[in-house]
Amino acid sequence: MGLVQAVLRHFPLLSPQEDYIKAEADATKAIEADGRDVKALFRRSQALQQLGRLDQAVSDLQRCVSLEPRNKAFQEALRALGSSMHEKMKAMSCTDSKVEQMFQILLDLDEKDADKKQKAAQNLIVLAREEAGAEKIFQSDGVRLLMQLLDTAKADLMLAALRTLVGLCSGHRSRTTAVLAELGAPRLAAVLGVEHEQVSLAACNLLHVMFDSLKEGMQKDFRGKEDAVVLDSSRDLKLLIKHLLELLVLEGASAHGRDNALNLLIKVVPRKSPKETNNSLSLWVIDQGLKKILEVGSTVCGSLGSLPVTENSRMSTSVLLSKLYEDLKCDAERENFHHLCEDYVRSWFEGHELPGKLRAIQTVSCLLQGPSDAGNRVLELEGIMDSVLSLCASVCEAHQLVAVEALIHAADKAKRASFITANGVNLLKEIYKHSERDSIRIRALVGLCKLGSAGGTDFSMKQFAEGSTMKLAKQCRKWLCNEAIDAGTRRWAVEGLAYLTFDADVKEEFVEDKAAMQAMFHLAKSEDRSVLYAVASTLVNCTNSYDHEEPDPQMLELAKYAKQHIPEQHPKDKPEFVKRRVRKLLMAGVVSALACMVKSENPALTSSCRELISRVFLALVEEAEDRGGVVAQGGGKALIPLSLEGTEVGQTKAAQALAKITITSNPEMAFPGERIYEVVRPLVSLLHLQRTGLENFEGLMALTNLAGISERLRQKILKERAVPMIEGYMFEEHELIRLAATECMCNMAMSKEVQEMFLAEGSDRLKLMVLYSGEEDEKLRRAASGTLAMLTALHPPICKRIPQVVSAQDGLDCPRTLGQHPVSYSPSLWWPGALAPEHRAACGDLGLTLRWSCRGGAGPLLLGSVMMVAPLPCRRCTGWRSCRPCC
Repeated sequence: MGLVQAVLRHFPLLSPQEDYIKAEADATKAIEADGRDVKALFRRSQALQQLGRLDQAVSDLQRCVSLEPRNKAFQEALRALGSSMHEKMKAMSCTDSKVEQMFQILLDLDEKDADKKQKAAQNLIVLAREEAGAEKIFQSDGVRLLMQLLDTAKADLMLAALRTLVGLCSGHRSRTTAVLAELGAPRLAAVLGVEHEQVSLAACNLLHVMFDSLKEGMQKDFRGKEDAVVLDSSRDLKLLIKHLLELLVLEGASAHGRDNALNLLIKVVPRKSPKETNNSLSLWVIDQGLKKILEVGSTVCGSLGSLPVTENSRMSTSVLLSKLYEDLKCDAERENFHHLCEDYVRSWFEGHELPGKLRAIQTVSCLLQGPSDAGNRVLELEGIMDSVLSLCASVCEAHQLVAVEALIHAADKAKRASFITANGVNLLKEIYKHSERDSIRIRALVGLCKLGSAGGTDFSMKQFAEGSTMKLAKQCRKWLCNEAIDAGTRRWAVEGLAYLTFDADVKEEFVEDKAAMQAMFHLAKSEDRSVLYAVASTLVNCTNSYDHEEPDPQMLELAKYAKQHIPEQHPKDKPEFVKRRVRKLLMAGVVSALACMVKSENPALTSSCRELISRVFLALVEEAEDRGGVVAQGGGKALIPLSLEGTEVGQTKAAQALAKITITSNPEMAFPGERIYEVVRPLVSLLHLQRTGLENFEGLMALTNLAGISERLRQKILKERAVPMIEGYMFEEHELIRLAATECMCNMAMSKEVQEMFLAEGSDRLKLMVLYSGEEDEKLRRAASGTLAMLTALHPPICKRIPQVVSAQDGLDCPRTLGQHPVSYSPSLWWPGALAPEHRAACGDLGLTLRWSCRGGAGPLLLGSVMMVAPLPCRRCTGWRSCRPCC
């Protein structure tokens, strides 16, 4: 230390009172004048060290050492500075320091560097995604500091705080409970209702994560000591839901915040599956908040004192009401729902004059779009229908809009459609012809379209005169292609086509109009998601992918004798016309539009809408030559979520479409990467007994191809418990299903677990394979023989097992005649030298060693509709060509 003190006598340290920034600036000027001024370099290194810029201080000291390499004082000072710098870097690298640094930068009001703050915010979010970082943030009083960021009312800081809180709450119930207690439900609801759309969306995501974490804790079964320390989450859940319901009717809440609150309620309140017995949360929401939900649905845009809403608000409200109604389990619960809706409509209809009547009619429209049973009951209240018809003739645009929309939705029921046809058609025609407002005219047009399609696909039932539906469809296409009209109004043109395309003539004209198809697909990709159902319905009609059964001929004769109406199919709905329409839709780019529709997370993508999209996809992949194009445009990726969510029918249709693609395409190319493993579960679902024979057959063929790819895929099939179902279909009477199951088992036999199953005591699996090896059906015989070859090659103990399961007293000669069939077995069978002596003896007892044919290319080692059968070389012949029996 003596040398250091000697240096310091020549170059004394700056006192704490001195300005290090000024000292650094002065030293810099001296160095610029003379780069070899060691005194100035040393002084600057001291100033930089005090300012915390250690890397620059080390650089100046290294310069001093290079100028005076023998000066031990400089060397000692550099060593001391390097050691302190190492300690500081080590401290800075730990999580504690990182958290403190990030918060210090974000909460520093004097910090003007926006990039630095952005990096600090991003680092904090990344830290929160790791368990160690999230726990450290939580323990370092991070929730309180994050609350300060929320209170700044700055969008970027609020986003950083909300995304960090997501990391803290994800999958951690206790931290979620603590965060909720610290922030409070009112504060979180207030952040959800802010005007900034991104902040509101981030708050929605945080609340969704909190709901999931709290619900996960409720579903776990805690026992003994654990039960004593687990808090009840139902109170916190209800507190959050209560504030969400209050946000719906809060005047200061933004329209986006109100939509996000509705979306949250849709996701977290109803049961995920009917198998769950507890629907108490839905009942509580109906009792506490049904009127608040109806307040949003009854809002008339532009009226005095109306709540701020978006174009999607009423659709979201209808979906939420529908979800709540479907979650009810008994008539008493449904009756309570009906009474609450009726009381609410009466409260507006009676005593509030015209504005109240408008709110009541708007509520009816909202209910008809959601729980239609409740909407139809409310519509039957005295005076409602008369008010609808009278307001259709109003001179006020807002009044006409509400009334015409209600009239359109009311025509869903056949009884009411007949009444409207008799009393309202002329009124709708007058509105359409004489109204000066496009928004009114197009709604009247949709009303006429809906009434004109009341006969559905029945060609014999015509509501209007011949050619009227064609004129209506032409006008709808004209409105649809008019880009000068806003998207919200053009959406109604798609609604009209959704009804009119029940007529095959309209379908044919629509697919010929490429501009109209492109306009509809463009709307489907837009932000207005309320058009999704109408687009899907139109495509289902054009592809004839709805369910239709061929009537029993005897029943037809009885109906004719009884003079009952018999539905007739349109001549242009025959298969050749449907196939041509599907091809034109594919050429117009329908797959990319459907893929965009599936990506939407909007409540408008309901289970019913998913089912319609699944039906369209199944129609698009019906022809094998079209499947490659569907996959190339993203159809394979879109089908996976459709096969896992939605109605049971929709999931089955999507799974069948996946099976068709897997049968005729290389699965590794159609579903690249990890996506191929997601296909297994939908395909296994096609094997259930309630599925049709065609679905069973296609599921088996698709699984055959997957099982031949890799061991990991076979393990996935085993994990989904598909092997018992595959075995069951091996006993099926239908020869194609039996063949497909045997081929699938052949490829599954490459797994060790499946091989062990054939050695199980008391099992006839091996005996069945030997029996099938002697069947007359060549394909079945080859599949069973290939399975035996695979088993004996990969698991030699099975050779010894075969004589035990098949004996002469069973009356079976199959083992001795197997060799007469031109089927290549694995080398361990047809070349006895490859076997151990004990297994070779077993093969000799079966009489297999002298008769094997080695016809290369016939061995069914990888069976499937696409996989090439792997050829086996002959041990005594050259090349891969077929030869006469020689082994």
